[in-house]
Amino acid sequence: MTLSPMRFKSYVWPHNPRACELEFRRIVRSHKVPFGAYALQDMGRTNRVLSGVGEFAGPGAYDEFKRLATVFYDNTPGILVHPVWQISRAYFVSLSLNQEPSENFVSYAFEFWECFDEYSAALTKLSSPSGGAAPANTTPTSEKKWYTVVSGDCLWNIAAKNGISLNALISLNPQIKNPNLIYAGDSIRIA
Repeated sequence: MTLSPMRFKSYVWPHNPRACELEFRRIVRSHKVPFGAYALQDMGRTNRVLSGVGEFAGPGAYDEFKRLATVFYDNTPGILVHPVWQISRAYFVSLSLNQEPSENFVSYAFEFWECFDEYSAALTKLSSPSGGAAPANTTPTSEKKWYTVVSGDCLWNIAAKNGISLNALISLNPQIKNPNLIYAGDSIRIA
């Protein structure tokens, strides 16, 4: 099987990195409960991290590393195409040279973090072009519905329980500054 070359933005690897590691993580919080017990709360997945190592060899090895470094200096996310992993938007967060100087050989390591832009899209909708709050909706809507947070809740499971998307729930609750931080007893608007 022939694998396609790895690509990020306009850069195409002349040959794929030697080794890659894809890390999936989930944040789980432990909350102390009186009399020695505890409760675990799933806070959701974090960004996936693709890291790896590779080499450039032969005449022009350092020039190839410089081309890769130029892409690293662009501060915006881009499309990352890995030969096996699915295509995703990512930030190029780390690039290092891992060797003693050699004339025609460069050994390097890299790290990409997958980005999730839906939060920034929701926040953009909540603010006006001038940066202030958007004008209130003056069109008639159905009756507002509220949910009271209980211990162990997070916005993800509240959205799932009530049949709405996480983005819609966040949009309905601009008072929540950190979507990962809600407390038992809080009132959350669900419609």
